[in-house]
Amino acid sequence: MEKMNITNQEHDAFVKAHPQGDLLQLTKWAETKKLTGWYSKRIAVGEAGEIVGVAQLLFKKVPKLPYTLCYISRGFVTDYSNKLALESLLEYAMQIAKEEKAYAIKIDPDVEVDKGADALTNLRALGFKHKGFKEGLSKDYIQPRMTMITPIEKDDESLIQSFERRNRSKVRLALKRGTTIERSNREGLKTFANLMQITGERDGFLTRDISYFQNIYDALHPDGDAELFLVKLQPKPVLNDLRQDLADLELEKAKLADKKQDKKTLNKINDAEQKMNKTAELIKEMEALEAKHPEGIYLSGALLTFAGNKAYYLYGASSNEYREFLPNHHMQFAMMQFAREHGATTYDFGGTDNNPDKDSDHYGLWTFKKVWGTYLSEKIGEFDYVLNKPLYQIIENVKPKLTKAKVKISRKLKRK
Repeated sequence: MEKMNITNQEHDAFVKAHPQGDLLQLTKWAETKKLTGWYSKRIAVGEAGEIVGVAQLLFKKVPKLPYTLCYISRGFVTDYSNKLALESLLEYAMQIAKEEKAYAIKIDPDVEVDKGADALTNLRALGFKHKGFKEGLSKDYIQPRMTMITPIEKDDESLIQSFERRNRSKVRLALKRGTTIERSNREGLKTFANLMQITGERDGFLTRDISYFQNIYDALHPDGDAELFLVKLQPKPVLNDLRQDLADLELEKAKLADKKQDKKTLNKINDAEQKMNKTAELIKEMEALEAKHPEGIYLSGALLTFAGNKAYYLYGASSNEYREFLPNHHMQFAMMQFAREHGATTYDFGGTDNNPDKDSDHYGLWTFKKVWGTYLSEKIGEFDYVLNKPLYQIIENVKPKLTKAKVKISRKLKRK
């Protein structure tokens, strides 16, 4: 197994084509991490001129100390049953990590538990310390150990049928409600950042500055690996539909009035009147919106990213207004369609715990993600290869205390 010097393009092509490849191993992803103090190095190994494994190494300085952490996020990218490839990747990673004064090499492979027996055995045999099988959103992990993934390699109707029953109804309703989907551009990030601010205030979490999202978009969009979607409510076409609905209901009521007024007919008339009242209220609401915002308003937005045939719902945001139009449901389905049309076979909703308690902070997140025909992708977790044992032990003891302090601050912010 030999060390190989390959280009960024060759590295990314290998990552996108490999089953263990992941968005976080793309060289352009490393560009997005510079704002938060990370820098990157790359390694590759192969046989007979063919690439067998790669890894992107991220480094970040330990505050006030001349040391770094080496983090290979969702790596290595290789066949984990190939112990020689793993050994070679570790050897070259250690060389660079020592040059950068790293106290440890941390990895969290994109390998699922039910396929990870060889990975666990081989990594432990090479000296990696396994951090265990904790909850998916445990603060002990950098990346979630569990994510929810929807298989999307199917036609639209089969995709909708894969959703839970109530969610199917919501998606179908959202598609009829009059919102429109825009695949936006860099300028649209202003709208997205504003929606993210609203979302953070509503749900009690700190949000990122627009420069963070611009950084991701600028790094990934040129290669087609990031797209911004926005959902807009335009009052004029909605009003046209609502007025037609009201006319149809009035006609239906008139026809019912000509029939024999038995209990069944009276119930139908009553139902029609209720629908007419509700439609009339919506018309007034849309007329007010048209007077104030004739071009419409944006209700939701999301960043969708790619790595080969894997799509990732990276960030999402929504307004507090007109939530009855179900903009998020329209957006999620439209993004799945787009991802499938652009070669993706899976759609990753991101981190979750597995069936958390109703009192858990993560319960709402789990209930939202589980209704989209998802399965739980449980990874084998984090592993540390210790290079400086005294420093590693100090940092491992300090980190849990910092995490507890952050959790307390977060809960106080939510209560406010």
